[in-house]
Amino acid sequence: MTELTLAQRLEAVKDRISSAATKAHRGIADIELVVVTKNHSAELPLALLELGESNFGENRDQEASAKARLVSEQNPGRAIWHFVGQLQSNKVKSMLEYTAVLHSLDRTSLLTELNKQLAKDSESRLQAFIELNLTADPNRGGLDPSSLKEFAELVLANPQIQLLGVMGVVGLGVEPEVDFERIAKASQVLMEIAPEAKFISAGMSGDFEEAIGFGATHLRIGTAITGNR
Repeated sequence: MTELTLAQRLEAVKDRISSAATKAHRGIADIELVVVTKNHSAELPLALLELGESNFGENRDQEASAKARLVSEQNPGRAIWHFVGQLQSNKVKSMLEYTAVLHSLDRTSLLTELNKQLAKDSESRLQAFIELNLTADPNRGGLDPSSLKEFAELVLANPQIQLLGVMGVVGLGVEPEVDFERIAKASQVLMEIAPEAKFISAGMSGDFEEAIGFGATHLRIGTAITGNR
């Protein structure tokens, strides 16, 4: 069997997104595709740019910063980088140099460092999602949903951070619909204090169609498009 090309995999995923949106009675324009390019060279986002994609997700600063620089050198100004993994506070300064959207704002110490670094340049701006921990493991990344409003108030206090909404990852061994419903409910809670923070970052290669049914606006899709490294 002939392996699909990058363009064919991308088109197949976009067709599935469109079908899922139609089924959920949603407009395709309300759903943003973030292609997760982690573990791949800069050649991949460069190829995706040629195919019309511009939103790329990375989860390790050392890899992402070098990749963003290479892409910018060869195709300036077109790539929009999303940081989708757990971020160490000591990587904030580097991350801010290339990232437009942070999907994993999840703790006070990280917010404190973001505030510190953003304050060095009054023109700096960052869009961010608050990541939720949907498991019973307190050591896993993400904020306890019960603390969402309290933490969101702290984020909203900094005008240099635009709070977009909530982000979540479905837990292992859990039916996707269960956690997607929890994410959707958390989104409603957040909008009680920040009506403009209406976006939901949820859905990956194995479950993005279900995520669309629960209101996901930002899909973080990797291997279904990129293939294995």
